[in-house]
Amino acid sequence: MRPPGGLDPAAWRLADELLLPPPHPDDAEPWRQRPFASLIERIGALHAEEAPVARFAGPALALLEAAHTGGVATDAPLRRAADQLRAALVGETVSFVINRNLNTSNHCSLRCGFCAFRRDPDESGAYRLALTELCRRASEAKQLGATELCLQAALDPEARMEGSTLRFAEQLLRELASAAPGLHLHAFSPQELLWFAQCDGIPLQVVLERLHEAGLGSVPGTAAEVLSERVRRLICPEKLSARSWVAVIRQVHALGLASTATLMAGHVERPADLVAHLLTLLALQRQARATGEAGFSEFVLLPFVGAAAPAPMRARVGRDQPDPAAMLRLTAQARLLLGPAFPHHQPSWVKLTLPVAAEALRWGCDDLGGTLMEEHITTMAGATGGTAQSPEALQAAARSVGRPVRQRTTLYGQADRVFA
Repeated sequence: MRPPGGLDPAAWRLADELLLPPPHPDDAEPWRQRPFASLIERIGALHAEEAPVARFAGPALALLEAAHTGGVATDAPLRRAADQLRAALVGETVSFVINRNLNTSNHCSLRCGFCAFRRDPDESGAYRLALTELCRRASEAKQLGATELCLQAALDPEARMEGSTLRFAEQLLRELASAAPGLHLHAFSPQELLWFAQCDGIPLQVVLERLHEAGLGSVPGTAAEVLSERVRRLICPEKLSARSWVAVIRQVHALGLASTATLMAGHVERPADLVAHLLTLLALQRQARATGEAGFSEFVLLPFVGAAAPAPMRARVGRDQPDPAAMLRLTAQARLLLGPAFPHHQPSWVKLTLPVAAEALRWGCDDLGGTLMEEHITTMAGATGGTAQSPEALQAAARSVGRPVRQRTTLYGQADRVFA
């Protein structure tokens, strides 16, 4: 199969090797009768010996199935194991970043089955922020102590300069860097990056090099949703494929840029789909580490919020807000399956609310994300967690579970302040 337009053929071929398929139910059969604690021990042993990722599939599927059906009976050992691994890898200190989130436009050429954010240009709620307004918000963010701007948007067909989507993105980065000098620009999902390449008819490599030169510092690893084609056919068939997402991330990492890793869960996925997603992230991280690249800076679980989602998706899921207990279990499972390759794990206070995100610090997380200052994508989906947090609120959340807290930079460097 030829790669989609813009993708490097070598990255496309490697993506086929790194993308793990959902394991067959029979893969877990030898492990289903094992005590739950022995599944946790087996996964730890596989990490210790750096076993091939495919060897995780059976015990990983058995672990997720057992936690899914066992409920509270498995919660205590699961939480304890994840918390212990977190402590061993990164210690007790919780981190957060002061940042501003800029969702520049919700005009979109795609119609994903789960999305409540996208609008047609003449539709109620449609918006496109002017460059002058974005620069004003960037400058304000710096004055408020931000060290990062996070930029993500829909695929706006009118966001062009001289007919080029890439020129528009370059100009956006340069103007923001001028308005707020020194702020880290964390921008453009893999979907957006591939969109730039395909709209302009140029290689993704050229897109990445030009954006890096314009000031791109790192990439949000969103648009991953669940890296299982069965799931993607149900919720986002127009979006880039799982293999394309992996290939884009490979090119991002190979250029020397870090990205985050995400998982949108709590909708139509099954345990096997979650295993495929998490083990694919592990394979990608191992590949990056083997070649000396920055790779993924953190893993972020993004629970599905369906209160304002399209009606077919709401009917299929049958829940408007995330199930906190299920998401805490998945938080712990992700910590165990990703192992030492992913030191940093972050919950989404926007989707879970800050009290539940604080509880996630007891289930394997070590970071509370950013202050955001504003947020539109999840809020328009009906989330109840709010659109902004003060540094003081994030500090208080960490202290509520008895943990010290520090401010960090985007890539987990030391910022100016450490709090007792």
